[in-house]
Amino acid sequence: MIERYSRKEIKKIWGEENKYQIWLDIEIAAAQAMEKLKIIPRGVSSKTKRKAKINVARIHKIEKKVHHDVIAFLTSITEKVGIEGKFLHKGMTSSDILDTCFNIQLIQASKIINRDIDEILKVLKNKSLKYKNTVCVGRSHGIHAEPTTFGLKLASFYEEFKRNKKRLKNATNEISTCAISGAVGTFANVDPRVEAYVAKKFNLKVEPISTQIIPRDRHAYYFSTLAIIAGSIERIATEIRNLQRTELQEVEEFFDKKQKGSSAMPHKKNPILSENLTGLARMVRSYVVPALENISLWHERDISHSSVERNIGPDSTITLDFALDRLKNILKNMSVYPKKMLKNLNISNGLIFSQRVMLELTKHGFSREKAYSIVQKNAQNSHKKNISFYQSLMNDSLINKKISNKDLKKMFDLNYHTKKINIIFNRVFKQT
Repeated sequence: MIERYSRKEIKKIWGEENKYQIWLDIEIAAAQAMEKLKIIPRGVSSKTKRKAKINVARIHKIEKKVHHDVIAFLTSITEKVGIEGKFLHKGMTSSDILDTCFNIQLIQASKIINRDIDEILKVLKNKSLKYKNTVCVGRSHGIHAEPTTFGLKLASFYEEFKRNKKRLKNATNEISTCAISGAVGTFANVDPRVEAYVAKKFNLKVEPISTQIIPRDRHAYYFSTLAIIAGSIERIATEIRNLQRTELQEVEEFFDKKQKGSSAMPHKKNPILSENLTGLARMVRSYVVPALENISLWHERDISHSSVERNIGPDSTITLDFALDRLKNILKNMSVYPKKMLKNLNISNGLIFSQRVMLELTKHGFSREKAYSIVQKNAQNSHKKNISFYQSLMNDSLINKKISNKDLKKMFDLNYHTKKINIIFNRVFKQT
C-alpha cells in the first residue's frame, strides 16, 4: 500500500524484519520440539536463538542466486548458527513456515483493527447519546419519509460496528491455525507433536488436516470480513457526504481554518475525507474475489495464491486500519446542525405525518383503502398548491365531519415519532 494511506504500527507487521523474525521464531520452536522428542541433538534451538540474526540484505542476496525465499533465509541463518544449523527445518516444507507466519501476521493486524473498531464504537456511542433527541427527517429512496433522530442514525452505525467486532473475532479465530505437516501434509518426515508444540507456542490451533498448505477457505472468510467492515465504513461515509450537500447541510466534515476546498472555487467545503473513505472501501472489497479464487488450488498445492496474498494481506489490513482511523476522526470532529435538520424536516409542509393521519382515520370508521385514498389526495394537493398538509386536511369535508381540528392537530406531533427511542437505545446500549 502507498505511504499516503499507511499507518506505521500496522505497516511494520508486514515489513520484512517482522516476517523473517516470525520465520525464525517458528524454526526455533520446531527445533525445541524436535529436541524434546530426541529427533535432533539438544542445544540446536538455544544456539540458534543466541546466534541467529536477521539480515534482510543478506537474504535478498542469497535469494537472487537460489530463487527461493525460504532457502535463502535458512542459508543466512545457518551462516550465523554454524554446523547446528543443518538440523533446522528437519522434515518441514516451506509452506509450514510461510502459512503459519501469514496467519500470525493476520492475527497481529487483527489486534490493531479490533482496537480501531473499539475507538469508533466509543465515538459513536458518545455521539449517539448526544444527538439522541435531535430530530431530523428520515429518508427512503432519498425522499422524505418520517421523522427520526440523528442519534438513532448513529446508534444504527454503532450496532453495525458491534457486529463487525464480533465478525472480526470469528474471522481471526478462523485463521488462527498452524501447519507443520511436511511436503504434502502427511507428517511422513515430521512428527505431529512438533506441530502441536509450535501451535501451543504461538497460541494457535493445529490445522486438523492440511495438504501442503492451510486450506484457503479460512483466509477467504477473513478477507470477506474485512470487506464487510469496509462496507460499514462506506455506509457512514456516504451518509455524511449526502448530509453535507448544499441542499441539505445537516452535517459537515471538520474544515480547518487554513484548509482549501477547491482550487477554482474558494467558497467550497468538500466532503473529501468521506469521499476518500468510499474509495478505500472499494479497494478493500476488491480483495475478496482473489481471496475466494485462492480456495481452489491444484492438487495438494500450487503457488497461484502466493502472489495474491503477498498483495492482499498487507494492502487490505493496512488500508482498513487507515480508513477506520480516518472515520473515527471524521465522526469525532464533524459539525452537526440541528436547526437545519429541523428546517429540512419542515420543507414538505407536514407530509411526513401522512401515515399517522391515515392510521388515525381508520380509527374513525374509514377503511384502510379509503383512508389511504383520502390522505394521498390531500398530500398531492398540498404538494401541488404548496400549502400545509394540515390545512389541506382541515378543508377536506370527509375529514372534518368526523375529526375535530384539535384532534387533527395532534396527529402532527413530533413527539409521537420519538416516544419509543428509549426502547431502541436500551436495546443498543443496554440502558434506558
